[in-house]
Amino acid sequence: MNKFKEIRPIVLGLAIKNDKLLVSEGYDHSKNQTFYRCLGGGIEFLEKSTDALKREFLEEINTNIIIKNFLGISENIFTYEGKNAHELVLYYKIDLADKDYKDEYIVNDDNGQSKATWININDFKNGNKILYPEEVFKYL
Repeated sequence: MNKFKEIRPIVLGLAIKNDKLLVSEGYDHSKNQTFYRCLGGGIEFLEKSTDALKREFLEEINTNIIIKNFLGISENIFTYEGKNAHELVLYYKIDLADKDYKDEYIVNDDNGQSKATWININDFKNGNKILYPEEVFKYL
């Protein structure tokens, strides 16, 4: 699937602990902008969204998750690196096992390696840091 030419179904997990949200850091060179996003990724054909979310957390940060409940869905139309993209985003509230808790994780994904960390939700709400997609705020 070409994520810049088709509508892409994705799933994101909202892990919240001590008023902090687990997010990965991204950078858009065309906007010269650092942003954050909850972890997750694409749902493959014939794969349930919950299975995709578990798979993505295992692939990206080598961690098992506990899916608590479905929060909702949103449509996200955006520009990244100068290219238009269109996603249908399913959101789930999740927990990480205490044994898997770390202050910071190395994320392995299609773009190579980045980091994921726990950031205070108020940093996003007050605009100090950028969180995408914006619809995620409905579930925080």
